[in-house]
Amino acid sequence: MKQLFDELSYSVSEIITKKYSTSFSLGILALKPSIRPAIYAIYGYVRLADEIVDSFHGYDKEKLLKRLRIETENAINERISINPILNSFQEIVNRYEIDKKLIEQFLHSMEMDLKNIDYSTELFKEYIFGSAEVVGLMCLQVFTEGNKEKYEELKPYAMKLGSAFQKINFLRDLKDDYHILGRTYFPNIDMKVFDNQVKHQIERETEEEFKEALVGIKKLPNSAMFGVYLAYKYYLSLLHKIKRKSSKEILNNRIQVPNSIKAYVAFKSYVRYKTANL
Repeated sequence: MKQLFDELSYSVSEIITKKYSTSFSLGILALKPSIRPAIYAIYGYVRLADEIVDSFHGYDKEKLLKRLRIETENAINERISINPILNSFQEIVNRYEIDKKLIEQFLHSMEMDLKNIDYSTELFKEYIFGSAEVVGLMCLQVFTEGNKEKYEELKPYAMKLGSAFQKINFLRDLKDDYHILGRTYFPNIDMKVFDNQVKHQIERETEEEFKEALVGIKKLPNSAMFGVYLAYKYYLSLLHKIKRKSSKEILNNRIQVPNSIKAYVAFKSYVRYKTANL
């Protein structure tokens, strides 16, 4: 029965999420159970593409990414894939009528990672949109469950949150991106002279995006509000830790938040949520 394979497909996407991201996994657990599989499916898919460009060293990454693009289109059109990750993703794309342009833009940003790009301000915005903001919009289409008016209302906030998350990822992963992958995302910055002034500027911009995103989080349906708020608080705690480090420290070390701190953040966030004090 295909139902058994579908269940397996969602389980694989869930395992991938839990393996790669504690923060997102806990955030998803705080969502309404009926929409959790959909978010696992989205995360599993974007994680697969991300791994191709970030981790599959020694292989033809461009060829693999092109194959993923073709197989993604086939899976969505045929409503099935023998790849469990693609099978769960296509089911969600078709069920929630996720805009295929969002998927296209995401894959375009993944392709940008395979090129040695000197990011200008416009190219940086283009990359952020495709690598992070569209993922937030895919999730938003699940959260709003077909309510197009609600989706359009919350769209700018979802994009701000996705952008803020991605900039935190850039700061957290600065060491590997620069020293191992040879990437520099932030525009008009010479990493050889990456200093505290530059770091503080990026942090201020990211904090503003977090503030704007919170307005939208408060307007989300109850089925999604706490889960998104929890992910927001996890990333905010990571930003606060990054702010306490010098530019030299984050350039040479990957910054992480211990699970004990995440547990405290989860408890405090739940109290705020239940008392309507977001």
